[in-house]
Amino acid sequence: MFRTAAARVALVTCRPGPEVTNDGDLPVLVRELTAAGAGADAVYWDDPDVDWATYDLAVIRSTWDYSWRAAEFTAWAERCGKLTRLANPAPVVRWNTDKRYLGELAAAGVPVVPTRYVAPGDPVELPDGEYVVKPTSGAGARFAARYTPEEHDTAIRQFARMHAEGFTAMVQPYVRGIDVAGERALQFFGGRLLHASRKGAVLTPGTPYDERKVAHPGLEPWTPTPAERAVAERALAAVPGAPELLYARVDLVDGADGQPCVMELELVEPNLFLSLHPGSVPKVVDAVLATADRGAR
Repeated sequence: MFRTAAARVALVTCRPGPEVTNDGDLPVLVRELTAAGAGADAVYWDDPDVDWATYDLAVIRSTWDYSWRAAEFTAWAERCGKLTRLANPAPVVRWNTDKRYLGELAAAGVPVVPTRYVAPGDPVELPDGEYVVKPTSGAGARFAARYTPEEHDTAIRQFARMHAEGFTAMVQPYVRGIDVAGERALQFFGGRLLHASRKGAVLTPGTPYDERKVAHPGLEPWTPTPAERAVAERALAAVPGAPELLYARVDLVDGADGQPCVMELELVEPNLFLSLHPGSVPKVVDAVLATADRGAR
């Protein structure tokens, strides 16, 4: 494969903080990209001193504070995308940072977890059974909680808090299949399936919505079934504009019919779980370098 030895790659992350998870994959990628001949830097997305035009490629990796500053983050992506090649592209970032995209996937025929949206000022109607409430802009289960009908008043307080902060809420039935088969994450990189993982339920009963959760409990390698892979590929094919995606993670659970459906489509800053799949590191490096080469020409 042709490589530009002088290609410069920015691996985009965020500043450390009490609510920000450490990205263990970041130093590995910096090291391996550097060893492969690229100039690789880990940089903060909101650092005003970064000259994005000096990079051949900016790869959004762990900007895990974006949901607190979604409008600012998407505006940065638009600016950055005009100065260098951004992966994934700014229109994808704008679309995927708002989980109302699930409605678009459903309209395109992709099986998704049934979802209702409640914007500030909308009447709040809660389901009869167990359900989940979370914001349409969020990461790492932030502001997400699982409720029973008896917890109506607590759920209403969560809606009030999110609406006061300008968030649109989403309401989904609690998918009990996750308690049996877990949540499966199919990771694609460079247009190909890279690896897959499975984790347990994130939202345990009674956990307050504003308490920090363990985002990936019981994470383990997983071999996806043909049905899971087919649903994941249908979801990726339904992304508006058929953009070139350097990376994508499709999170699946089993729906009420026992068949896989999309919980989330992660196209902005998905954890790659490279520590669980070290054999995937060379493939990620090759795909990043190939994309950087295209940006350098």
